[in-house]
Amino acid sequence: MDNPKKNIFERLKGGETIAGSDPEGYKMREASYQTKELLLKMNASSEPDEIRKILSEIVGAEIHESTDVFTPIYINYGKDIKIGKSVFINFDCVFLGLGGITIEDHVLIAPKVSLLSEGHPLEIEKRHSLVPGRITIKKNAWIGANATILPGVTIGENAVVAAGAIVSKDVPANTVVGGIPAKVIKTIDNENNQ
Repeated sequence: MDNPKKNIFERLKGGETIAGSDPEGYKMREASYQTKELLLKMNASSEPDEIRKILSEIVGAEIHESTDVFTPIYINYGKDIKIGKSVFINFDCVFLGLGGITIEDHVLIAPKVSLLSEGHPLEIEKRHSLVPGRITIKKNAWIGANATILPGVTIGENAVVAAGAIVSKDVPANTVVGGIPAKVIKTIDNENNQ
């Protein structure tokens, strides 16, 4: 085999749409149930070290001791989720991770934030397909309570997403966005904030 076929997770990571009839589709469901088993343990814990240890198992990489996660949090697939240092994730967040999620250092994530890195096509005959779209949250960003970040969105460095916003497009660095759909409300003046 000179050119082995990529598995479903490699194809998702490469941004490939996965048809509802894909013969490897069951692997996504199996991975989600394995993640759920770990989430049950993690969400039942009140020990920060244990929470980080189990989350490290879910994402397949060590979560730094400077990162805090207040459980419960809900993840369907963690192996393409990357979480930096000094990150704070508050209660009741939802991470749909099949499309990939990157959370850089010093990010603040408020309660009930949804990071949805996967969606479905509008066409009825293709709607059961899964369309991945990596979400990237850059350094020092702050995602307000009950905000939703949709597939393929990058939140710029130092940006703030207002509570309740639904973000469907990239957010420039050093801006505040809010509303449905989210729009730039103001620019953050870094010189006055130091």
